[in-house]
Amino acid sequence: MGLLTGLAIAAGAGGAVVSAPIVLGAVGFTSVGIAAGSYAASMMSAAAIANGGGVAAGSAVAVLQSAGMAGLSGAATAAVGTVGGAVGGLVAALI
Repeated sequence: MGLLTGLAIAAGAGGAVVSAPIVLGAVGFTSVGIAAGSYAASMMSAAAIANGGGVAAGSAVAVLQSAGMAGLSGAATAAVGTVGGAVGGLVAALI
């Protein structure tokens, strides 16, 4: 692995971990709950309709809401960093 590839992987991993909370907030998963009229609100509405009136525990909406309110868990941070690093590595391979 070359220096450029290593730097791209590190930048991808770090960038993904830093930007994940920002992106969650931007789509409506905020620290005080789901923002009215947001993309997150429409996701929650669709999930509730599909599930007979409630959002199922462990569903994507529930997990994202939890991450928006409490931050990413250690496992979620590792997963986001891994995906970001992989994307950085792919970008370096394409250059």
